[in-house]
Amino acid sequence: MKRLLLIPALAAALALPSAAQCVMCYRTAHAQNQARARVLNTGILILGAPPFLILAGFVAFVFHRNQSYREE
Repeated sequence: MKRLLLIPALAAALALPSAAQCVMCYRTAHAQNQARARVLNTGILILGAPPFLILAGFVAFVFHRNQSYREE
């Protein structure tokens, strides 16, 4: 289980330097100064975190439920 959770954590850590921008966000950030571009990148990453956490919770729930059915 811990190995399964390590994969999304590693993917998130590797995605942080990539700045998580689509083309429209990139052009908006490029037109602004460096501080505002950093805030935009941080906002994009913060808005992306809840869907990943919900998915991780669902996967953990299904995994736990599957283990309990195997024990019965």
